[in-house]
Amino acid sequence: MEKKSLEEIHESVEVPSVYETSFLQKFLAYSGPGALVAVGYMDPGNWLTSLSGGSEYRYELLSVLLMSIIVAMFMQTLSIKLGVVARQDLAQAISAKIPKSGRYILWIINELAMVATDMTGVIGTAVALRLLFGLPLLYGILLTILDVLIVLLFLRFGIRRIEFIVLAAILTVGIIFGIEVFRAHPNLATISTGLLPTNDLWQNHKKLIISLGIMGATIMPHNIYLHSSLAQSRRYDHNDPAQVDEALRFAKWDSNVHLVAAFLINALLLVLGGTLFFHTNSNLANFEDVFNGLKSANIVGTLASPIMSELFAFALLLTGLISSITSTLSGQIVMEGYLNIRLPLWQRRLLTRLVTLIPILFMGFAVGFKEQDFENLIVYAQIALSVALPFTLYPMIILTSNKKLMGRHVNNKLTMILGLTLTTIITLLNLRLIFSIL
Repeated sequence: MEKKSLEEIHESVEVPSVYETSFLQKFLAYSGPGALVAVGYMDPGNWLTSLSGGSEYRYELLSVLLMSIIVAMFMQTLSIKLGVVARQDLAQAISAKIPKSGRYILWIINELAMVATDMTGVIGTAVALRLLFGLPLLYGILLTILDVLIVLLFLRFGIRRIEFIVLAAILTVGIIFGIEVFRAHPNLATISTGLLPTNDLWQNHKKLIISLGIMGATIMPHNIYLHSSLAQSRRYDHNDPAQVDEALRFAKWDSNVHLVAAFLINALLLVLGGTLFFHTNSNLANFEDVFNGLKSANIVGTLASPIMSELFAFALLLTGLISSITSTLSGQIVMEGYLNIRLPLWQRRLLTRLVTLIPILFMGFAVGFKEQDFENLIVYAQIALSVALPFTLYPMIILTSNKKLMGRHVNNKLTMILGLTLTTIITLLNLRLIFSIL
């Protein structure tokens, strides 16, 4: 019997037939997985790179954000295609092609990547709790265990509840930053010029490093694994070629719409940093710098407001919570796909979170839970993501280029070459980032 990916949500959402005509009804039925994936593009790690890029170079790095999200759309589309057509998630598809020893190696590599991803959500949540309520970082980290219980609660009522919560959180964060950017009165003409890349982007070493940080944090292994599983959450007749074609089409719509939303939120963060902190000699080394800067008249002038600071911290709390939820789901996909471990739902959730909390607490005690040192862990977490990246993207390109597996939906030669080329470029950029950090 073929094992189902994330069995508790597999084919749990019924969608209209291909022979029905309402575009809006179909779009809403398929909409949701893209929101869960988009969260990975706006986690606390992305916040730091976007804010730093804006404070250092104003709006110049908007072009990097734009290029990154276009590449992300391409990669997520291939992940969707694997899930919808092959009816397997990426971990299952890879496991079917390699020996047991290889599965164990890939599980370890990807488990480290999932821990690194979850780490950014846990740290972001803990920092937000400290900024909002003065809660010590240690207690904030331990409280993140509760978000696992939240996942359990809402999964009892179906994946649609989680999708709705995540979508509401994304909209809330977008509105918050929209308000803050609107109050900052940025120059729209200058912003538009930032969408076009310049030669200086690659010649200025410091600017290149920040650009690599933005691009390196964009394509992350957990999003690829997650989307290949969530694409299977819709229930339809997958023996009907016309229905499969429609499922692919609407899943791509869902993905691209939500990735555009993620791009807009990151762009708002960069614009916020570029409008309020550019040329103010403010070093946005951590979230507390931004939190304090937003209420300091010496830095942002008449725009200073405690409300601005509180809204920023609240948005950080939301993204920290929802990003850790999606990374927990991704960890489950990797564990089940590579190790074929089937545990009760609550045990799987807690195990994934504990695997994350142990190294976080160990490193936290090592640095004395100092916020600056602690937030640096977010940056160093990118190393684990970078190492796992080629082991995620190359297999996905190869699998979706396999005629036997994908049938008439197999990648054409141009798509395969483009995918391999982009994967090689992303891998080299991540290696460059690693060497710059080390």
